[in-house]
Amino acid sequence: MDWYSLLKHFQSYLRIERGLSKNTIDNYTFDIERLMAYLEQHQLVVSPIKITEEQLQQFIYTLAKEVNPRSQSRIISGLKSFFSYLLFEDYRTDNPMELIEAPRIGRKLPDTLAVDEIDALIQAIDLTKPEGERNRAMLEMLYGCGLRVSELVELKLSDLFFEEEFIKVTGKGNKQRFVPIGSLTQKYIHFYQQKRTHLPIQKGHEDTLFLNRRGRKLTRAMVFTIIKDLAQAIQLNKTISPHTLRHSFATHLLENGADLRSIQLMLGHESITTTEIYVHVDRTHLSKVLTAFHPRK
Repeated sequence: MDWYSLLKHFQSYLRIERGLSKNTIDNYTFDIERLMAYLEQHQLVVSPIKITEEQLQQFIYTLAKEVNPRSQSRIISGLKSFFSYLLFEDYRTDNPMELIEAPRIGRKLPDTLAVDEIDALIQAIDLTKPEGERNRAMLEMLYGCGLRVSELVELKLSDLFFEEEFIKVTGKGNKQRFVPIGSLTQKYIHFYQQKRTHLPIQKGHEDTLFLNRRGRKLTRAMVFTIIKDLAQAIQLNKTISPHTLRHSFATHLLENGADLRSIQLMLGHESITTTEIYVHVDRTHLSKVLTAFHPRK
């Protein structure tokens, strides 16, 4: 079978059997298509069933000259998954990526914002504009609940359980979790919902919480743009994204005494190891903890 046929089978496997999100499947697809483009560029007519470890290693060598180690590591991971699938489905008798190692990369500490910087971002929102209440509610929810941007845009009205003070969030791999929501965030969502009723809501989007001006689901890219524009408006000398608010949520919880296990559950991290990165974020805070509580301070 050719690359395109097996890629379609692999995409179906990721979607149906592994339950991965469209974003994740798109990333896997991009990794494989990058290899396909390399083979075409170098006129290597070889099928995924016949490609050798040496040919793949040569691709990795070329890749190392074009992308940073973190991107290289991600692409290698995607290819390993693809060839593991081919092995599992008996298209191959081996995984040619098995012995190919990803480059070692340092653990990048997440960027965070101070509470006053987050306040300044939210205060910069022009509430006289039709989208003002929506944007304020979105930022409050990103910071107040620690959501990923993909989780934010997929939120439904039916996911809001304000009486119980929780929201239902669908995260990576369609895994669902309940996240607590504070009274302030609830208040701003209520304000937005009053404006939302005046939108021309399109069929199929009646239950979608955050809508664009045409009454359709807001895109991830639009949320990035909104936050970038607000950062420029307050002359914030930092490169930020929706994920910065999620990182800030976790960091501020930890600084104020929350335990890692609770933060892990709220963020939807599968492993506590992922959450532990926040322990390394604020060394000043850790020094204060040592000074305050160690007997030989």
